[in-house]
Amino acid sequence: MKVTVLGSGTSQGVPVVGCDCRVCMSHDSRDKRLRTSVLVETEKTVIVVDAGPDFRQQMLRAGVRKLDAVVITHNHKDHTGGLDDVRAFNWIQKKPMDIYARESVLESVRKEFSYAFEDDKYPGAPEIILHPLGSGSFQIGDMQLLPIHAMHHKMPVNGFRIGRFSYLTDANYIEPQELDKMKGSRVVILNALRKEKHVSHFTLDEAVSILQYLEPEDGYITHISHQMGLSKEIEPNLPSNISFAYDGLEITV
Repeated sequence: MKVTVLGSGTSQGVPVVGCDCRVCMSHDSRDKRLRTSVLVETEKTVIVVDAGPDFRQQMLRAGVRKLDAVVITHNHKDHTGGLDDVRAFNWIQKKPMDIYARESVLESVRKEFSYAFEDDKYPGAPEIILHPLGSGSFQIGDMQLLPIHAMHHKMPVNGFRIGRFSYLTDANYIEPQELDKMKGSRVVILNALRKEKHVSHFTLDEAVSILQYLEPEDGYITHISHQMGLSKEIEPNLPSNISFAYDGLEITV
């Protein structure tokens, strides 16, 4: 299985246009981050976790020609705002796109993209089939996904375990029994917005502590804001098996 980090950044704390923030002005490609998303591929199945406003750009940049499903972690716009662009895959694949998420997220999708669900739809509107998630595992092609429940302040979010890969973004609390679902993963990607405390995201220290508990061979930090600082300055201080994710990172699991 191959995992490609399509985006490792966030809309949180975005500075004003023209700011002189060192991260925003950095020429290091690791500091250039689109909104958080990952592509997961086997020989038979291709899925994306989250489709934010950068979805179209991410698909083009990664050269994705086949997409079986979109799995959504929660209904914030930086994770759902690009769903309109599944219409390109509708046209290429000649079929609707399967969208998987908890029911409250699907209800938000129905409202935000109501034109995709009208009885007499505009020609070319996206074709979408919604699949509500429960607490148990579910199948997409030859992938089995196990939902991992966490909290994004007061909002429930889903992470996912797929084989030996676990992914959780936009969380600041996870119950021990849910955290243990990720135990034994070879690769874990986890969110950390910045070093300072935040109301709805793990800090860098919190994320590192969780990864050290889980003991993956490789742990990665994602959903990184410019407030984290420059990659070249922060990353050398991380444990040897933990790194910052960056856009375009490819991981074999």
